[in-house]
Amino acid sequence: MMLLPLGCFALCPLAQALTPPPDGGYPGGNTAEGQNALGGSSIGGYNTAVGFFSLAALTDASFNTGVGAGTLLANIGANNTAAGAAALLSNTTGSFNTAIGVSAGGDLTTGDNNIDIGFNVVGVAGESNTVRIGNNDITDTFIRGISGATTAGGVAVFVNSNGHLGTTTSSARFKDEIRPMGPASEAILALKPVTFRYKKEIDPQAIPEFGLVAEEVAKVNPDLIIRDKEGKPYTVRYEQINAMLLNEFLKEHRKVQELEKGMGALTAQLREQAAQIQKVNARLQVSW
Repeated sequence: MMLLPLGCFALCPLAQALTPPPDGGYPGGNTAEGQNALGGSSIGGYNTAVGFFSLAALTDASFNTGVGAGTLLANIGANNTAAGAAALLSNTTGSFNTAIGVSAGGDLTTGDNNIDIGFNVVGVAGESNTVRIGNNDITDTFIRGISGATTAGGVAVFVNSNGHLGTTTSSARFKDEIRPMGPASEAILALKPVTFRYKKEIDPQAIPEFGLVAEEVAKVNPDLIIRDKEGKPYTVRYEQINAMLLNEFLKEHRKVQELEKGMGALTAQLREQAAQIQKVNARLQVSW
């Protein structure tokens, strides 16, 4: 007796509107869970949207994954992965981006191939091929598998006050105004090396250290230090001092070479004089 009413309910428009397709039942291998997830108009393939307005603007792109309210809200690109509320919120046409964390990559707009990890690691609009990990509240970083792992043929990695990692290059392709260092390296002769121990909150073991004091180096040559975000002296550019030491060594080496040449000429002259003296002595002995 209940079959007819149930059949009418299943066929009525209201019932169909309130009943979402089963998981994985969307065309093109798409999956959506949450109000306006995938916007209801996606014609791309293999997209996954989980959360309120996740991938809400997507049309014909594929292989996007958004997990969290507002993830990839305006995006129409492809191959993006966002996990965390408002992750990649502003990204429109970007592709191959990965953002993990609440608001991660939230300022990215059209960039491609970015990785943003951490709460509010929003990135920069339009940038591409950039990795950003951790927000401004992060004060310490620990990465396993580096200490004790010896490798050959590598280069040293440096970090600036903005947390930007990179290396220095020696190729002329990246340099302008190349000229001999000359007397500029003489500044290091005024430096005062010291021994010290870091404060206990930095190094509880109080290991003896050897180096320079940035504030003192700044008085000799301000180009030899790196400053923090507040403009205060932070550390010394030891790699630059190494180049200056080499220049001073070469200058002294050339002086030694000139002295050796002078000594060689003087030695030859003394030998010639000694030979003449012997000849004179021989003549005197004959005359006697």
